[in-house]
Amino acid sequence: MEEIKNDSERIIRTSSAFDCGGRCPLKFHVKGGKIIKIEGDDGEEPRQLRACMRCRALRQYIYHPKRLKYPLKRVGPKGKGEFKRITWDEALKEIAQKLKEIKETYGNKSIFLAMGGGYLGAFHDGMFALMRLFTQFGGYSTHYGNVSSEGAVYATKVMYGSPFVGHSREDLLNSKLIILWGWDPARMISGSDTIYNLVKAKEAGIKIICIDPRYHDTAVLLADQWIPIYPGTDTAMMVSMAYVMIKENLHDQAFLDKYTVGFDKFKEYVMGKEDGIPKTPEWAEQITSVPAETITNLAREYATTKPAALMDCQGPARSAVGSLYNRCAITLTAMTGNIGRPGGSAAGGLMGIPYGHMFFGARIPPPYKNPVEDTGRSVRGSVNLQDRFITRCHTNKIFDAILKGTKGGYPFDVKFAWFVNNNFLNQLGNTNKAAEALKKLEYMVSSEIFLTPTARYADIVLPVTTMAERSDLARPWPSGPYFTFMNQAIEPLGECKSDLRIAEELADELGIEDFVKYPDVDKALKALLKMPADTRKNIRNYRKFKEEGIHRLELEEPYVAFRKEIEDPENHPFQTPSGKIEIFSQRIADLNDPNNPPIPKYMRTPEDRFDPLIKKYPLQVLSPHPPNRVHSEMYLVDWLREVEPHRVWINHIDAKKRGIQDGDMVLVFNDRGKLLIPAWLTERIIPGVISIYEGAWYDPDENGIDRGGCVNVLTNDSHALCGASALKSCLAEVKKYEGGDI
Repeated sequence: MEEIKNDSERIIRTSSAFDCGGRCPLKFHVKGGKIIKIEGDDGEEPRQLRACMRCRALRQYIYHPKRLKYPLKRVGPKGKGEFKRITWDEALKEIAQKLKEIKETYGNKSIFLAMGGGYLGAFHDGMFALMRLFTQFGGYSTHYGNVSSEGAVYATKVMYGSPFVGHSREDLLNSKLIILWGWDPARMISGSDTIYNLVKAKEAGIKIICIDPRYHDTAVLLADQWIPIYPGTDTAMMVSMAYVMIKENLHDQAFLDKYTVGFDKFKEYVMGKEDGIPKTPEWAEQITSVPAETITNLAREYATTKPAALMDCQGPARSAVGSLYNRCAITLTAMTGNIGRPGGSAAGGLMGIPYGHMFFGARIPPPYKNPVEDTGRSVRGSVNLQDRFITRCHTNKIFDAILKGTKGGYPFDVKFAWFVNNNFLNQLGNTNKAAEALKKLEYMVSSEIFLTPTARYADIVLPVTTMAERSDLARPWPSGPYFTFMNQAIEPLGECKSDLRIAEELADELGIEDFVKYPDVDKALKALLKMPADTRKNIRNYRKFKEEGIHRLELEEPYVAFRKEIEDPENHPFQTPSGKIEIFSQRIADLNDPNNPPIPKYMRTPEDRFDPLIKKYPLQVLSPHPPNRVHSEMYLVDWLREVEPHRVWINHIDAKKRGIQDGDMVLVFNDRGKLLIPAWLTERIIPGVISIYEGAWYDPDENGIDRGGCVNVLTNDSHALCGASALKSCLAEVKKYEGGDI
C-alpha cells in the first residue's frame, strides 16, 4: 500500500477516478494524517501517464472548506440550501422510515435511483452498493442512456456489433494523417496518454487536421489545418466527402465488397439517385459553411493517404443528429479501407479498447435482478431502445418523468429519489424545468461531497468520501491498457462515509439481514479481480498491484480495433446479423421510422441553423467540456477557477452587432432560461455560434436568472431515437446586461 520515505512521511500510491476517461496514477505524500503533496506517475517513457491540472489540484478539492462533513436535514424551502446538522442515526432512521412508507403506499416503482457521471468512477463502491440495496428492498426504477456517448454506442453497436472501436493511442504514430473531428483531447482528456501521443505524432511530422466550430486548445497546439464548421452539419460534410471519393473513384471498393453490406444503398443516397439531390461539395458548402474546395481537397487527401486516422469524438453526437454523425464517420473509414489497419481507425466515437474487465459491485454475489424490471420485456439485440428499456426513462428525461409520471407516458410515478454520484440538476438539459421537478418530489436524498445545486433540493444530504478516503479499483474507459488501485490515503474527513458503508448501515435499518457486507475491503477487491477470466489472467499478484497502484499490460504491438475481423473474416465475423460492417442496417429499416434512417444521412433537426426559430434566437450554442473541471466536479477549486475564467465565447462580428465589448456582462437567453456571464470576444469561434463550458453551478436569483452561468438552463431535455441527448441542438440570443432587474 505504501512506501516509507522517512519516519513521518508516507507515499500512498493511488489513482484518480473522475469521469474524464483518465485514471491517472498518483502519489499522495501523507504526513500527520494529511496529504501535503501530490505527484503524478513515475513510470518509464513512453508509457508514463501524465496527470493534468485537475489531479494536481486535488488537495484543494479534498480539503476544500465547503466539503460536506456531516449529515444534513433540510429546514428551508427546496433549493434554498438551508439545512441543519443531524446525526447519522437520525438520517438513516428517517430515510429508512420514508422508504418503508413509500413502498407500502405506492410500491417499489415509485423509488427512483439516479446515478452516474459524478464524483467517483470506480467498481466496488459508489452507486453499485445502492443498486444492491434497493434490489433487495424490492426493486427500484431508474434511467437508461449515457449522456456522453449514447449516440456513439448506438452507431457502433449497429454497424460493428461492438463499442470497442478504439486503437491504442500509440498507434497514432503509425498514421500518416490524423483528422480530429469534434474532438479536443487537450481539454477533455479521453485517456491520460492521448495528448502525449498526439504531440509525438506532431513532432514526427504527421499531419493533423481539426474540424470544429471552435479553434480549440488542441487545434492551437497541434493542427496543421483548422476547418471551421457549423454545429449539426458535420454529416453533410461527410457525405459530400463520400461523393468526391465515389465520383473520382477514390474509394476502396474491394474493401467495401468484402467487409461491408449496404454500400450500394448509401451510394444511391450520396449520388442523388434516392432523392434527386447529389451530395456535392457545393451542396454541403451551403449547409456547413465549409468551402467546396476545402471539402474536395480533404476528401482526396483522406482517401489517398494510407493509413489515415479519422477520430470522430462524441461531442457532435450529443445532439438531435445523434448516431448519424458517428455512422457517417464509420462509413468514411470503410470507404478508405482504414478499419482494422495499424495507423488507421474504426471511427465510432473513440469508445475504447477491450483488455479485461472488472465486475461491478452490483454483480458481486448474490446476483439479484431488480424485481421492478423483472416483468419488463427485453428484446436482446434490438435497436429499438423503447423495447429494450420499457421499464426505464431516458437519462435526459429524468426530470420530465418526475413531473409527468404515468400520465405523461412514463412507466412510473416517482415519489422518492436518491441522487448518487451525480449532479444531474446541473448537468442534464433544461435545468429550470429540472428544478421544478425536484420541488415536486415527495422525498429526496443526495449522497455528495459538496452541497451541489442538486443536493440543495434534497431532504437529507449524506456526506461521502473522496477517492483519498476509500480503497477501490479503476480503469480508464477510452484507452489504456492498464488498471489502477485506489489506495486509501487518509481517514475520512469529519463524519464522511463511503457509499458502501452507507448502504450497509441502511440495510440494517431496513431489516435486510442477508445484505452482503464487506468489512474487509481487501477481501472484496480480491474477489472482484478473481471474477472475470480475462482480468484474472492479467493481474495475478494482488499485493504487488496494491503496492504499485497500477498494473500496466504489456502489448507486443499497439491494439488495433477489428484487426482479427479484417485479417480473418471467416473465423472472426463482426457481431452483426450479417457478420459484416452494416452501412445499411436491416434492423433499423424494420423500425420504419424516417427519423432513424437505415443508412447514415445528413438530416435537419430542431434548433439547427435552418430552424425558423433562428430569427428569434440567432446563435447556436455549444457546451463543451471544460478544461479545469470534470463536468461540474471540482467547480469550487480556486486554483482551477483561476486557470480558465467562466465566460461565453463570442465572435467579434456577433458582438459588434449587439454592442458588446470584451469583458462585458451579458445575458444569454432563450425560451427555457436566462443566464448572466462575462463575454470573451475571440476569433477562435465562428460567427453565429457561441460557446459556454458545461459544469458551472446553477445559481438562480429571485427573478429566475441564473447567475452561475449554467449552460443547461438553455439546453433541451430531449433525445434522439438512438438515445443521444440533444444538448448540442440549442439556439439562444445574447444581449449586453445594463444592470438592474431584468
